[in-house]
Amino acid sequence: MLTPEQLLASQKASFETLFGLTAKAFEGVEKLVELNMTASKAALAESATAAQTLLSVKDAQELLALQAGLFQPLAEKTAAYSRHLYDIASGTGAEFGKTFESQASDAQKKFLAVVDNAAKNAPAGSETAVAVFKSAVAAGNNALESVQKAIKQAGDVAEANFNAVANTAVNATKTTAKAKR
Repeated sequence: MLTPEQLLASQKASFETLFGLTAKAFEGVEKLVELNMTASKAALAESATAAQTLLSVKDAQELLALQAGLFQPLAEKTAAYSRHLYDIASGTGAEFGKTFESQASDAQKKFLAVVDNAAKNAPAGSETAVAVFKSAVAAGNNALESVQKAIKQAGDVAEANFNAVANTAVNATKTTAKAKR
């Protein structure tokens, strides 16, 4: 049985965790808004410059060269924006993951303490049942750890693939821009 003090401490810890996660979520949103504001300002300034340059074009060949010159920086900026967006999302997700792993670890420790306490107070002759139960708990913990490792590996692979695709897109745009010149 939990004492009122233990229940109060548990509720307090839950609220602290909730408020901490809420703060991390707001940090992620703030970073996203900042990124979008910066990108919007840059896009507006570049659009004005491109429009002025476009109005000064004298022939079709100059127009084609101007167009080719605009695509490469656009692809690079899009890739950089996507990288920043991914960094914000993965950073916020990592913070949530750390919190959940910590909470899960604490819950496992408390559960194992309850199991150990129950095993100590178990009636004589129940050693086999307690051993089987402890074995099942250990197997469950091992399975959880395996899943967490697999999720981390999948995240690492996804990040590597994202970076490869972004770099390929930028390089393809550079190659196309050079070919048009």
